[in-house]
Amino acid sequence: MPLTRNAARAIDLQQLRLAVAACDYGSFRRAAEALSIKHTAFSRAIGQLEHLVGTSLFERSSGGIKPTLTGCAILRIARLILEQVDMLVDAGRSGGRGDTGHLSVGFFTSMSTGNLRATIGELKKLLPGLELATMERSRFRLMTALGNGTVDVVVSPGRPASKDTRSLLLWSERILILLPQDHVLAAREIVYWTDLRNEKILLSEYDPGRELEDLLISKLVLPDDRPKVERHDVSRGIIKSLTSMGMGLSLAMESDIGASFAGVVYRELQDGTGPSRVDFHAHWREDNQNPALKRFLSLLAERYPSPPPPPGA
Repeated sequence: MPLTRNAARAIDLQQLRLAVAACDYGSFRRAAEALSIKHTAFSRAIGQLEHLVGTSLFERSSGGIKPTLTGCAILRIARLILEQVDMLVDAGRSGGRGDTGHLSVGFFTSMSTGNLRATIGELKKLLPGLELATMERSRFRLMTALGNGTVDVVVSPGRPASKDTRSLLLWSERILILLPQDHVLAAREIVYWTDLRNEKILLSEYDPGRELEDLLISKLVLPDDRPKVERHDVSRGIIKSLTSMGMGLSLAMESDIGASFAGVVYRELQDGTGPSRVDFHAHWREDNQNPALKRFLSLLAERYPSPPPPPGA
């Protein structure tokens, strides 16, 4: 007799679990004792299940029970159903804690070395079941993706003002100058901002251009003292190629030094007070309830605690 839709809806998971237990123990009585269920209630549940599926699942005898041929097929399906339900419950519990699920991280800085690379690596060790996606785009495209929910969090220099996002101060990185290895400034260990007056600076659209250009303006106040800035809609790797070809210099974050490139060298940029640095922040939407995002933000807050407020603040 085919199983009707109403009968299928009437089957509950407890009946399936009892049937599987009966098969495992080879006896209704032993299974009922192991599960602390009255024998009569156990037998009644098995009988109801058999009625709903329209066939006997077990052959009864004084020595115990054993599955019928049809019962073997039904019990095999029952085990699969129960395994899937257990996986569903585990996924819900771990996903609610942020142990699994999906997290999308946007950035426009290098991951060749530095804090972002270390943090992402630690996250994957802590939560190996987490599906992690990364997105490298320009600032505008990343903030647009953050606004429409395509990414959960953006890690970037600067602190874009938006009433819909929250920010967490993370770390700061030194600003470096990228030079052709045969450039006259490459012979120095330290390059000063004023050394850039007559140079051409190449920047990628993926670079944190606003912060770097603001630094140029703050370090070289007079327009005539500033180098010419050229923007290219290419990756940082192409910018390095152009630099190695002698087409200009480039500014880079400290995290970029892990990616070596033939024909170019990195030098620290300084002014009279020392190295120049840019702060990095994490940005996320206030209404994002992704548990994995909460775990990531907790990790960031633990790794990069905010400095205490000044006395009297």
